[in-house]
Amino acid sequence: MARPIWSGALNFGLVTVPVQLYSAIEDHTVHFRQFERDTSDRIRYKRVNERTGKEVDYQDIVKGYELEDGGYVLIEPDELDDIAPGRSKTLDIETFVELAGIDPMYFDKTYWLAPSKDEFGKAYGLLAQAMAKSGKAGVAKFVMRGKEYLALVRAQDGLLLLNTLHFAADLRDPAKVLPKKPAKSKPKGKELDMAVSLIDAMTEDWRPEDYRDGYTARVRKLIKDKKAGRKVEPEAAPREATGVVDLFDALSRSVRGRKGGSTDLSDLTKADLDKLAREKAIKGRSKMSRAELERVLEAS
Repeated sequence: MARPIWSGALNFGLVTVPVQLYSAIEDHTVHFRQFERDTSDRIRYKRVNERTGKEVDYQDIVKGYELEDGGYVLIEPDELDDIAPGRSKTLDIETFVELAGIDPMYFDKTYWLAPSKDEFGKAYGLLAQAMAKSGKAGVAKFVMRGKEYLALVRAQDGLLLLNTLHFAADLRDPAKVLPKKPAKSKPKGKELDMAVSLIDAMTEDWRPEDYRDGYTARVRKLIKDKKAGRKVEPEAAPREATGVVDLFDALSRSVRGRKGGSTDLSDLTKADLDKLAREKAIKGRSKMSRAELERVLEAS
């Protein structure tokens, strides 16, 4: 059973529900250790005093904020907790909003909220049902691990789900990030209509279970192949960018391919190949590279 990563009280008007926060996401990333090349010697990191060269115990480390003059203000971990004693234990819903009105750019991480004890289940369930019926989501703030979070609380399948959100100040202005703003150009002929047709042809219901982390699967296969002493086959190089002269032709062939017309498999995207493989019930397709999918589909 997973352990809660935060415990506190969810406040909804004058209603208070003790809750616990659980991560809704599981990390499937393949993690590696570091070694010195041509040896079996592990590389390790230590907390070292840069003046004495001696290792420092974690309990003896404090935080320091660098000032403009090069000096530092030292802060004890407990001092950070002391300035937010209430907020660090409460999740206060400040307002309700339409979920569709929130730009996806603001979403960060996902968690489940659960009542901390069975006796609080009734109030928890009432809030979940009321939010589901209203179709609204609650905007709240809380402190976790020394940081204040903006959060969105919403109902899903009788449970409360919490998404941490980015503050508006966290989002970068594209004009200050991008080296050059893309120039506006007017599509030639029927290029725009053809692009819209391609989007329409590629539109289908959202089925998250259809998507797999193909790169992680290839990393695991790489590890397995190297362990067994097998030759590692590199992935095919990505396609080159479509030239301006070829744009309409590429769009036309893409639309024909999506609508069932004759087309080369090389004209299709990896997602298109995955879909064709699924339609043909080809086994093991989720672990296949683009080149492997093309070979299997050509033979089917």
